[in-house]
Amino acid sequence: MRITNKQMVLDAIIDLNNQEQSVTRETLSGLIDLSLAVIDEKLTSLVNDGLIYRIQRGVYVPVVTHDQARIISKIILPCGTVKIDIGDDVWTLTPKEARIIGSLMVADAMQYSNIEIGHHAALTTAKMDLQTKEMRRDIKELQGLLASSNRA
Repeated sequence: MRITNKQMVLDAIIDLNNQEQSVTRETLSGLIDLSLAVIDEKLTSLVNDGLIYRIQRGVYVPVVTHDQARIISKIILPCGTVKIDIGDDVWTLTPKEARIIGSLMVADAMQYSNIEIGHHAALTTAKMDLQTKEMRRDIKELQGLLASSNRA
């Protein structure tokens, strides 16, 4: 069965949102092989169908949401037994079970790490852009002062 362009766009939106990435027409065009015109058409259709929200101009989120995350804690007992508390549920794991769950969750941990690195990189880039603009302004002021002192 062939997947429709509309479903392809919706799947990409959900995937980006699950990775805590901003969903814009540009980010979608980098993920799926559709023209911006087709992506725009599908975004409008998905908004009209109530499958996605436009949270601000050009930024979208899927209507599909997860329940609020529960508090999670991990306790390692001296004997190696691991207790995982997830909301009201408590799992008691043998050391081997804990290792197996750890190996199953490693991809999620790496994805979380990548998301955090992306957020920090964006923040650092924004700070650097601001500093660069300030430096350019300062250089122009200094060039103006130098030019006026050379004229005098």
